Amino acid sequence: MEGFKKFLTATARFASSWTGTIIIVLFLIFFVAQSFVIPSGSMKRTQLIGDFLFAKKFSYGIPTPHLPWLEVPILPDFNGNGHLIEGPRPEREDIVIFRYPKNNKIHYVKRCVAVGGDELLYADKQLMIHFHEGDAYIKENYPKEKILTLYDKLWVVNPYMDKYPGIQYTPEGHTGFEYMTRAYNYNAEVDMSLRRLDIPGQAETHFFYKKVEEDHFYMIGDNRDNSNDSRFWGSVPYKLIVGQPWLVYMSIEFRSYDQVFNGTGGGKDHDKLHRICPNMDISSEACEALWDKQQYTVRWSRVGRRIKSIQVEAPIE
Repeated sequence: MEGFKKFLTATARFASSWTGTIIIVLFLIFFVAQSFVIPSGSMKRTQLIGDFLFAKKFSYGIPTPHLPWLEVPILPDFNGNGHLIEGPRPEREDIVIFRYPKNNKIHYVKRCVAVGGDELLYADKQLMIHFHEGDAYIKENYPKEKILTLYDKLWVVNPYMDKYPGIQYTPEGHTGFEYMTRAYNYNAEVDMSLRRLDIPGQAETHFFYKKVEEDHFYMIGDNRDNSNDSRFWGSVPYKLIVGQPWLVYMSIEFRSYDQVFNGTGGGKDHDKLHRICPNMDISSEACEALWDKQQYTVRWSRVGRRIKSIQVEAPIE
């Protein structure tokens, strides 16, 4: 017992020192939880610009630790999969934090809509998925009014919108279907093929088609017409998966009027301006003055809330 007391005393003394504090904080950041802030509107209205999150780093295994802010790995990728300890993979519907495939020093947060083996068709305001488990699985898990038959297989139309109220198509930026089509036609890196389909009851239209690679995950923002995501740069491999958002510990509306009106730094948000300035021209000086009065306010209704509960409720703004 005496030896145990000495151990506790020594541990407390070490933890209270600068060296001990730094080591403990780094251990937590590397392996347990890390703070992130939502910088753009791609997940609006599920997650808002100015939401400060704690993310669980152990949801999908233990990723190879990186120095905070510098994002330099401090250990080699021993397993070749970006993780010190391999873990479960993201599942459909999960909101996931991952490293941007085009620049691994940048973190993105999106919803996983499909996993390896799933097939997707995407058109304006329509996401259709053929889950790799097959037609029997689709019939068992989705109502018939959401199911279409194409290419001799079943597809579920917008499978997640009924469950997560924050998923929306509100075009305010330049990442909707029209932009996807232009990018494809100009030979940008669109990792999909363009198909022409004739769906009964609808005008002939074009769909982008994609089959997700094994051990990859297709990530799309809930704010689907204002999100830079897998539709533009492809699926995310497991090695880039970091963790899962857990808790909103602070939420501040820090955007300026210029940001929400013109879209500088995070995308336009005319929907929010219309709610702040009802029955008013949102381009007016009066509306700008109203916005300036509420800038930097804390969204107390979001503070301390778990992401898993927020995402199934009516959006809290």
